[in-house]
Amino acid sequence: MKLVLTDIAQLAALPVDTLIDARSPSEYAEDHLPGAINLPSLSDAERAEVGTIYVQEDRFKARRIGAALVARNVAAYLEGPLSAKDGSWRPLVYCWRGGQRSGSFASILDQIGWRVSLLEGGYRAYRRLVVQMLYEAPLALTPVLLDGNTGTAKTRLLELLEGAGVQVIDLEGLANHRGSALGARAGGQPSQKLFDGRLAQRIAALDPARPVVIEAESHKVGTRIVPPSLWSAMKAAPSVRVAAPVSARATYLAKAYGDMTDQPDLLKNSLDLLRHLRGHETVDHWQQMVDARDFNALAGELVVQHYDPGYDRARARHDMADPETVDLPALDDAALKAALPALIAAIERAAGSDAG
Repeated sequence: MKLVLTDIAQLAALPVDTLIDARSPSEYAEDHLPGAINLPSLSDAERAEVGTIYVQEDRFKARRIGAALVARNVAAYLEGPLSAKDGSWRPLVYCWRGGQRSGSFASILDQIGWRVSLLEGGYRAYRRLVVQMLYEAPLALTPVLLDGNTGTAKTRLLELLEGAGVQVIDLEGLANHRGSALGARAGGQPSQKLFDGRLAQRIAALDPARPVVIEAESHKVGTRIVPPSLWSAMKAAPSVRVAAPVSARATYLAKAYGDMTDQPDLLKNSLDLLRHLRGHETVDHWQQMVDARDFNALAGELVVQHYDPGYDRARARHDMADPETVDLPALDDAALKAALPALIAAIERAAGSDAG
């Protein structure tokens, strides 16, 4: 059976039990359908070998060798990761464009008796839907930006807002980056295509009639680009700003960046990236604070001398009007939860004024 994908939202309710990406590991690593497992019909080396024979020698020979490799690989999966599947299992197999790799894999599964499906057009059909949503068409969203200088707990507030039933898009979570010069996270960032896919899935799950809160970011989160359809919606969106004392922000940042303070050498290397902006003397001083493990004081100086001036320049450059501000006297969870009613009310007012 062939399944035709016409909307990203379909992926949440496909009539299958397992998505199998039959492409090579490198193709899978760059991007794949959400939730798919990788059982390559051909490894990267095997795919290169067969491709070379196909182009430089003989097409029939390439198909014969490729078929033998696929059969051998699928046999290993049947004896390994698929060995516990019972007769009711419903797999969906896809490759780059729904051709020979997935077709050969699916044929073997079908002969065993499993109710196997093929994705019409393969990964390319899925990617086309992502591109249409994020790069070619306006988004049917009512975004409200959660603005605030570095260290005002915006990421945690997004989590609390979502827990309270508010729709959110966590761009930093999807991009696995905190969005600042020192914002790298363990595991690195997903590829641009994988980030796009995660974002498209999130948007497809939203109710366009209700506001969606997005942290006010630049057009990039780390090295990942916010796709143009979403960026256009964000540029036109109203915002609500949260503000907190520098001392509270410094304490919050020192804890939030615990993964970096636990690795002083990594933190010092990251600070080196700021030398062209803040000068050698200042960065040397900050690195001495790392050596002294004076992280709260370091965070306070970064806030005042680096982050806040950057926000001020960006707002002046874009001639941003002062939005409604919700003051946060403290940034512990109790204080953030206490501020939620006022923040939600401000978000609703901003969304309502924009609609009007």
